[in-house]
Amino acid sequence: MYAHVGDHIHVNGRRVGGPVRDGTIIEVRGSNGAPPYMVHWAGTHILALVYPGPDAHVGHFPAGGTRPERF
Repeated sequence: MYAHVGDHIHVNGRRVGGPVRDGTIIEVRGSNGAPPYMVHWAGTHILALVYPGPDAHVGHFPAGGTRPERF
């Protein structure tokens, strides 16, 4: 997994019906876009250092675009 500052991260709930989290990557601390990422979670003032697992997806923004390529 790799990301850039400004990409969005989506983490599925660990259980059926569990909470889904969406956030914006504000800092990439690994080399060449690798984790960990500092994430600002949507709808909160919470910043968290995230090591994404298999339930996480990063939405990359295409050049000049405003929507993620995938979620």
